[in-house]
Amino acid sequence: MLKELEDLHKACFPDKNWSAQDFMDLKKSGCDIIASQNSFVVWRVIADEAEIITIGVHPDVRNTGIATALLTLVENDVRNRGGKKIFLEVADNNIAARTLYEHNGYTQIAVRAKYYGNVDAILMEKIL
Repeated sequence: MLKELEDLHKACFPDKNWSAQDFMDLKKSGCDIIASQNSFVVWRVIADEAEIITIGVHPDVRNTGIATALLTLVENDVRNRGGKKIFLEVADNNIAARTLYEHNGYTQIAVRAKYYGNVDAILMEKIL
């Protein structure tokens, strides 16, 4: 399963290579992972807050509602655990992801300058 997740991550993010071990380490650190043949999401809940670590949808099936469905699954899980808000970071130049998050109720709360090399990270949150 983890090798398939590694391959899917590579298809979703060709310039970033997370290994099966990276996913195993995230799981061991307390992260939750939902994965299918064409999508995945990794998040963690700490106390009454959560953080979405990464979300990926294979390029062949983007714009079909899968990412929104994954966000909904995470939000429901966080609520069921007593979570009050969810945070995430997204590259400033990743317009598709920023649009997805904004359409799902996430708002920008801060900017981390040059967090991704020369690209700023936008810190977003959603109050549940």
